[in-house]
Amino acid sequence: MAKKEAKTNEKIEKKGKVTLDFSVYSGQDFYCDGKVEDDLLKITEKYAPVEFPQIIEERADWPTFYHLSVARENIVRWLPITKKDKVLEVGAGCGAVTGAFTTLAGEVVSCDLSAKRSRINANRHSDAENLTIHVGNFSDVEKTLDNDFDYICLIGVFEYAASYIDSETPYEDFLMMLRKHLKPEGRIVIAIENRLGLKYLAGCKEDHLSRYFAGIEGYKKDDGVRTFSKDGLMNIFKTLGVEKYRFFYPYPDYKFMHTLFSDRRLPKVGELKDNYRNFDMERLELFSEKDAFDSLIKDKAFDRFSNSFLVVIGPDVNIDYARFSNDRAREYQIETVIERVPVGKREVKIIKKSALCPEGYAHILKMDDYFNGLTKRYEGGKLNVNRCEVIHKEDIPEACFEYVEGNTLEELMDECLKKDDLNAFYELFDKYVEYTGYGSDEKIADTDMVFSNILIDGDKWTLIDYEWTKESRLSVKETAFRAVYCYLLEDKKRNKINLDLIYEKLGLSTEAAALLKEDEATFQKKVTGKNRSMQEMRDIIGNRIIDPYPVLSKLYSNDGAFKFQIYPANPDGSFSEDTSYFYENAYPNEKSASVAVPVSPAQRFIRLDPLRSSCIVTITRADIDGNPYPVDSKKFLLCNGKRVGNDTFIFETEDPNLVFVLEGLARSEDSLLNVEMNITQIPHETAALLAENIKRIF
Repeated sequence: MAKKEAKTNEKIEKKGKVTLDFSVYSGQDFYCDGKVEDDLLKITEKYAPVEFPQIIEERADWPTFYHLSVARENIVRWLPITKKDKVLEVGAGCGAVTGAFTTLAGEVVSCDLSAKRSRINANRHSDAENLTIHVGNFSDVEKTLDNDFDYICLIGVFEYAASYIDSETPYEDFLMMLRKHLKPEGRIVIAIENRLGLKYLAGCKEDHLSRYFAGIEGYKKDDGVRTFSKDGLMNIFKTLGVEKYRFFYPYPDYKFMHTLFSDRRLPKVGELKDNYRNFDMERLELFSEKDAFDSLIKDKAFDRFSNSFLVVIGPDVNIDYARFSNDRAREYQIETVIERVPVGKREVKIIKKSALCPEGYAHILKMDDYFNGLTKRYEGGKLNVNRCEVIHKEDIPEACFEYVEGNTLEELMDECLKKDDLNAFYELFDKYVEYTGYGSDEKIADTDMVFSNILIDGDKWTLIDYEWTKESRLSVKETAFRAVYCYLLEDKKRNKINLDLIYEKLGLSTEAAALLKEDEATFQKKVTGKNRSMQEMRDIIGNRIIDPYPVLSKLYSNDGAFKFQIYPANPDGSFSEDTSYFYENAYPNEKSASVAVPVSPAQRFIRLDPLRSSCIVTITRADIDGNPYPVDSKKFLLCNGKRVGNDTFIFETEDPNLVFVLEGLARSEDSLLNVEMNITQIPHETAALLAENIKRIF
């Protein structure tokens, strides 16, 4: 198909090797984030992309992290784009994924309506001579584009179609417009949030509108943005007569995806546990997303509630799964994919590992030696080693592994714990120790022999991932301890196993275990290098995760003024609403209250607020584990009312409270402060009059 005529006017600009085309630019940016973009422009003018990770950590803010993190590229890096392919990127923004296209493709054409964002994009990819960036509204840019693209990619763009296309059916018309620029066997790639994504049901705000449940409720007419459910997208495709398309499921979502699933390789129970990614907005936590995902996976409903979708329209791609390890030091950053390759008349699955940057080539090359060494070690034993062969693709090494069927040892162990069958759990663990400890005299060992890296099919045990092999001896107690340690860290529900029994089975003392934990910290530091993990970045720049249930408890534990609130003291002796709670069923009637409050040795004070009204309170019982509490002492019992005698108090405030001093009183970890009191609610004026006329103040 004939190409459009080359432009020779003055509206062409160069940034390094990148071409910026302003031919249809109106001269005004209608979309701008203000100072954020000014900062990004300065950063990309002054620093090279290899320096961005350090800048991200130093600035520790969401916009810098969002726009400059290389992890953003994961969403497209797995696509089978080659140097023979021509890619159109619509809505390129600041170039978060453009770099992946310039690395993979022969020619890249990017479009964005913002001149400033396009210059940021050009700055950060200034060495890419295969990149042209068109600036302007896409409806204008589209008229100048060629019709020979192999890939057209909409990454976080399709939801804005109504802003690009002025019609009654903007989403359908947008895709129709794009399809005419494809080669006959070309592909359109759409990455978009799922309107019914589990994270939104669990309490995350809608990404574009910052409103709780905005997408789930169906959006408002003037929202200006719209995401879709899986069925919603399929209905659009059906309207257009699109028959060839395939859904993929980026996890945790498409923005910072580290794992890509598909209908041919769906997630397994226990696999989705990295759900706290609210970098930019606070969120509620209405339920456990991990447990909910596990339930959906069992019911074969995960595809409807994945947080995001990636859809490939057009011929199928031969990738079923991808995983990215961006959190590591550069020499260990790898991509793992499950790929289908033709063998005769059938397809065979293989697993490929490749380096994400040249510094990682040596790490990939070593896997051939690891396979040979471990195979020799376990020869004659009951542990198989997954076959590996390192090949070179255009001088780039790839480690190819046989695809093995089965369940991970981790899955089987979790199933034992779910059934409370600890005997079966320890039987599996004993086999693990026996099988993995075989040949320990050989000078080769896999340091990362965690339970998820062992696949079991009947009686066949296979070590499927051994990239952290070292050519030295390592005792089974070291590898087994690390496997248990990592297993426990990932899920609190696994704490029901008897760690002392595990230590006994391994012949491991508590002191030795502490040293092995230090070794694990050293190992993790080696793997991550200077990089911070995604979880660490969330902790640094992320927003609050709010558990609403304590708030609801405070609102609904009792009716009206009769709400008995407990305030455990903070370490500095202060009291706060955040750590307080309402004592349910404190009132058998409106005349008396009874509570039993935990008071550990670490607790210095405890404050009791009997109700929300002026009142007279008489304490009829107060003891700690049956030992009388000195109610009559001003040293041990403080209040914000007037003391009348040894055990009665008048409160003229709407917020009466009694502070019990616990320092110096004998307690254990299970101790309870038992308090019973008679309460008479009285008008504020009456309480004030009584307090004023009390002649004896104790």
